[in-house]
Amino acid sequence: MFVLMSIHHPHPEHREALIDSMHRYGAAIRGQAGLVQIHTLADAGSDRLVGLAIFESEDDFRRLAPLARAAVADDPFDEWEQRDIDGLALTEV
Repeated sequence: MFVLMSIHHPHPEHREALIDSMHRYGAAIRGQAGLVQIHTLADAGSDRLVGLAIFESEDDFRRLAPLARAAVADDPFDEWEQRDIDGLALTEV
């Protein structure tokens, strides 16, 4: 199992645009072999948004990531985000 978690800190005025972007990222790979689950989540205690994608393996992530990234390649994250995205690549221990 391989998990990609991306923690976003959107400017309030760009929150909906970022949510839309996260949904497009997920839609680009939803239903593909090797993807177990993909979610766009909001933290109840802050302004953070979390992208959570669970893959069968890191190889599946590497194969599918270019498709997902292409769906949001032109999105202005540097304008939408208050700070850099916290990206976590997680494996079970």
